[in-house]
This record gives sequence, structure tokens and C-alpha cells, in this order.
Amino acid sequence: MAHGLSPSSSSDQMLALCKRGFFGWKGIVKTHLGLKTFQSFNGVLAVGSSLSFLLVLACAYSLLSPRVPQQADVATSYGLPISNSSSVTDCNLFEGSWIQDQGYYPLYNSSICPFAEQGFDCLANGRRDQGYLKWRWKPKDCTIPIFNARLVLEKMRGKRIVFVGDSLSRTQWESLVCMLMTGVDDKRDVYEVNGNTITKRIRFLGIRFSSYNLRVDFYRSVFLVQTGSVPKRAPKRVKSTLKLDKMDDISNEWIDSDVLIFNSGHWWTPSKLFEMGCYFQVGGSLKLGMPINTGFKMALETWASWAASNLNTKRTTVFFRTFESSHWRSVCYPLLILSL
Repeated sequence: MAHGLSPSSSSDQMLALCKRGFFGWKGIVKTHLGLKTFQSFNGVLAVGSSLSFLLVLACAYSLLSPRVPQQADVATSYGLPISNSSSVTDCNLFEGSWIQDQGYYPLYNSSICPFAEQGFDCLANGRRDQGYLKWRWKPKDCTIPIFNARLVLEKMRGKRIVFVGDSLSRTQWESLVCMLMTGVDDKRDVYEVNGNTITKRIRFLGIRFSSYNLRVDFYRSVFLVQTGSVPKRAPKRVKSTLKLDKMDDISNEWIDSDVLIFNSGHWWTPSKLFEMGCYFQVGGSLKLGMPINTGFKMALETWASWAASNLNTKRTTVFFRTFESSHWRSVCYPLLILSL
């Protein structure tokens, strides 16, 4: 039987749990390639694949401003009841399992969300079973309350959430937007800032919730570092380069944010690089013999250095989403079940 947290302590305890899971983590990020990539730095949260998207949102929610008016409402939505212990340090948010939740899930209907890509609307595309929409992450020793769109919108009023990465980031961005849409009465108040249709072909997509002055943006940057043209006197097999020591040329657009979520990894493969004629470059030198493992490590070190130098971690909460098994398969990948 879980013991509920008091309204005066729940937000602080959520903050303590998040800091224990992320800020207190002094190890190193390990990728799918088994690399020791970089030392974590203050204010950057490294998130593994067993942690649900809602947990990241809940942590960002508390880390941004743990003390707000109407504390009881926040406690109702995002307090973490601790079972079998009075100490928050006994609750490991990363240890748990996926359970079926028939009462509250799914949290949105992708068929009526205007920002969900048609290709990811499984039911509209003929999928008959709906059990895949019911999975919820349940930590072993505590409970994550159900997502409350209205409270999150109010909490994020006047803020900017930014996703940066590949298709995994884009589908997480779509899912969050659709979840937040359920808390908006007048859907006309929510729009893509440039009037664009949601598609993977556009590098930037931004959704504005005008009633809350909230922006939720996505930037497509699959490698995070800068792509380059063919250097002079390069072998014919070289068609383009990845500048491992330079961040993507749109990286300045990510700085002005309150929650910043990165991912990379799925494109660091021979089929996406060498077989396409893309090779690594450091400074003015081509690195034709450099393994992908080494290139990925250097890119992440460049990213970590950029984040430490450019981001105000007193304002911006940063997540780096580590590698996950491919989400492309023969059956439609559900928008809702996105794990971080």
C-alpha cells in the first residue's frame, strides 16, 4: 500500500528523486556502441531507455519550479507516493516494469490530433488491437500519477520546450503536443508557427499554445554536429563529411529554452555514413580510417562541451536521451509508447 506525500512535501520529494536519478549521477554516458563517451556535467540529465517519457516530463516539471502556488494541486498530479519506506532515496525510478492500464490510457487519440503524422496513426491505418496503447511505466517502490494536461500547461506557461535529434525525438515531440492538446478547450489556439504540415522533411517545426504562451519545438539534427562539403583533394568516394568538432549550424536556436531534450545514435551506422559517402572530419583533416565508435564519441564530447559553455543550467533543464533499439518495424510504432 503506497503512502501518499503531504502537499507541502511532495514537490520537494519529486525534485529530490529527479536529482538522485540525474544530477547526482557522476558516471559516464554509455552508448549502444559500448563507448565511454563523456563525463556528465552539472545540469545535464542523462536518461536511459527504461525511463518513460512521462517521467522525464514530470522531472522537468519539478526541476523548473518545485515551489508554486496551489501546492495541493501539484501534489495531486505529480507527487510520488513512496511505498514501504519514508525515505525518498529508497525509490528507484529506473527500476520497474511496464504494466497494462485499462483505466486512463491512451492519454490521447492520434486520429483527432492535428499534429500526429498519418503514418503513425495505427488505428486509422488498419491496426485492430488496442492493447499496445495501454502500457504504463510503474516503478517498483513508488507510483507516478496520471498525466494531467491542464496542470502541465499551466506549469509551463511562458516557457519553451525543445526537442533535438532524429525521428525518435520527432515522434516524442508529436506525442507530447498531442497529450497537451487534450487540456486545451479551443484547439484553434494551438498552431504550427510557420503554418507547416507535420513531416520529417522539415528541419524545424514549432507548435505554439497561444493561451499559455508556450512553445514546443522540434529541430531535426540526427548527428548533432555539423555536416560539410567535400574537401579539396578528397578521394572520389567522399561525398560529404561530418565535422566532429563543430556543432550543427542551427545549434544557436536551441539555447533559448527551458527544457531541452537531445537524442542521437540511430544514424551512426555504416549504411547512413560510409555507404552514403559520408566520412569524418576534424578541423581541416579528413579521418578516413576513423571507426564509427570513435567518431560518435568525439561528437558527443563536442556536444557536451557546447552545452556546458552555452546553456544556462539555472534556467534550462537538459536531457540526453540514450540509444534505444530501432523503432521501425513491420507493424506501426505507437506514438504513445515512447520510452526514454
